[in-house]
Amino acid sequence: MSLFLAALGLMMVFEGIPYFCFPAQVKAFAQKIPEVPNNTLRSIGLLLMLIGLLVAYFGRSLAENG
Repeated sequence: MSLFLAALGLMMVFEGIPYFCFPAQVKAFAQKIPEVPNNTLRSIGLLLMLIGLLVAYFGRSLAENG
């Protein structure tokens, strides 16, 4: 459970960086999202989830072996 909470907290830090550093650009980007086709957003979401799983897997395997 502590690993999950640590990962959740780290995710929140990374998610907050663009809002803190570039708020105007985030607003402009958010206005353009409705123009992007749903299938493109789904593909990007799937790709990001797969990359996240790979990073988590390799991070865990490195922590166990190191």
